[in-house]
Amino acid sequence: MFNSIDRKERIECEAKERLNVNGQLDLLKGVYNRIVKDFSKRPLSFDLSTYVDAPPGSGLGSSSTLVVAIIGAFAEWLKLPLGEYDIAHLAFEIERKDLSMAGGKQDQYAAIFGGFNFMEFYDNDKVIVNPLRIKPEVINELQFNLLLYYTGTSRLSSKIIEDQVKNVSGKREKSIEAMHKLKEQAIMMKEAILRGKLDEIGEILDFGWQYKKQMAEGITNSVIDEIYETAKKAGVQEERFQVLVVGDL
Repeated sequence: MFNSIDRKERIECEAKERLNVNGQLDLLKGVYNRIVKDFSKRPLSFDLSTYVDAPPGSGLGSSSTLVVAIIGAFAEWLKLPLGEYDIAHLAFEIERKDLSMAGGKQDQYAAIFGGFNFMEFYDNDKVIVNPLRIKPEVINELQFNLLLYYTGTSRLSSKIIEDQVKNVSGKREKSIEAMHKLKEQAIMMKEAILRGKLDEIGEILDFGWQYKKQMAEGITNSVIDEIYETAKKAGVQEERFQVLVVGDL
C-alpha cells in the first residue's frame, strides 16, 4: 500500500515484480520497481506512507529528496549495501531514466549528503562531492540573512529543463554562455562562503539569476520579476544583505 499524506492519495497494489507506472504516485512505484529488479528479485509486501512539507512544483528539489528517502528506507529494511554515492546515483537513474523525468542530478546528491558542498559532475556518471569546512558563526550569520519567499504558485520544471537542453544541444550561443556563467557562479559562491564574505553573496546570486533567465523561456515571469525587483529596492544585496529565494524559480 502506498499512502501520500500531503497529496491525499492512497493506492493498494498487488505484490508483483513490477508495478504499472500510470501517473499515480509514480515516484514511489519507480523506487519499488528498481529495488525489486536490482536487489530483492521478488515481490515485496509493505505499507509506505510519505509526507512532503514543500508543495509540488516549488523548485526546492522535493521529488529527488523523496526518492532518496524512500531508497534509504528500503536500504535499512532489506540491509542493502548502499553508500551515499550509491543512493544518490540510484535516485538519479530512477527519476531520469526509469521514469523519464527531465532534470539534472544535483538534487539527489544534495539530499543525501546535506550541508554545504561543492559538487563536481563529469562524464561517465562520475561525481565528486567536496564538503566545505565553514565556521559555525558564518553559517549562523548566513541563515540569519536568508529569506524564503513562496509565490503561491507551482510549475513543471521538466518542460523548462527540456527547453534548456534543447537550446544547449542546438548550440544556441546565448544559452551556452549562460551555462558557463552559472559554473562561474558556483565557484564564486564557494569562495565567498569559505572566506566568510557574506556581503558578496547577494551580488553573486543576482549574477547567476541574470544568466539563468537566458537559459530558456519560462524560467521567470512578470510576477516573479516584480517580486525580485521589489526585494532589491527594499535592501537586498546591501551591506547587511538578505537573500531572496523565490519558491517558483
